[in-house]
Amino acid sequence: MVRRRLSTLSKSALKVAHDCAADVPRARVVFASRHGELRRTAGILADIENAAPVSPTAFSLSVLNAMSGVFGIARGDTSPAIAVSAGPATLGLALLEAHAQYASDPASPVLLVYADEPADARFGSVADEVDTCALAVLLDGSASASLVCSHGPATAGGQAANVTTTQSQAVLHCLSSRTSGVWQHADGSWTWQWREGPWQAH
Repeated sequence: MVRRRLSTLSKSALKVAHDCAADVPRARVVFASRHGELRRTAGILADIENAAPVSPTAFSLSVLNAMSGVFGIARGDTSPAIAVSAGPATLGLALLEAHAQYASDPASPVLLVYADEPADARFGSVADEVDTCALAVLLDGSASASLVCSHGPATAGGQAANVTTTQSQAVLHCLSSRTSGVWQHADGSWTWQWREGPWQAH
């Protein structure tokens, strides 16, 4: 019943979350999405505009932290969860949040779940629009490798290697190729690198 009520975005988020942490009974969760269930919200607004009744279920599942709530309920996991939305840098800042939480208590794993999709067309053109993407990263003591992120001034002319148009593309490139992935924005250049070996605090 719950599955039928979920959007495609929520299903994607819960799928990667389950695949990443199926063997971890308890984990703190950092859920991240720039737009979240904005398309569901747009549908609710359309119902209001047309004087149609608004579904309580649609409303309850339209909030940013709905996916993490459903994930916790499905697992019977009452560990803390936080939702992050920070514009085009959402994924990078959510990874920073997950890192900070894990560094504060390495005995407790942290699951980062990122899921996003472009905004509904009714909102018009969105600057630095996101890709349709869902990914999960688990930070725990048994990890055999880690992501290392650095942030600095944008490279002149945008000529850095492996530059992508979104943060999710950069992180996925790093994860799939085991090389660096770079995303450049007005606030600077974000670089992710793959590092073999267990995670260490820096």
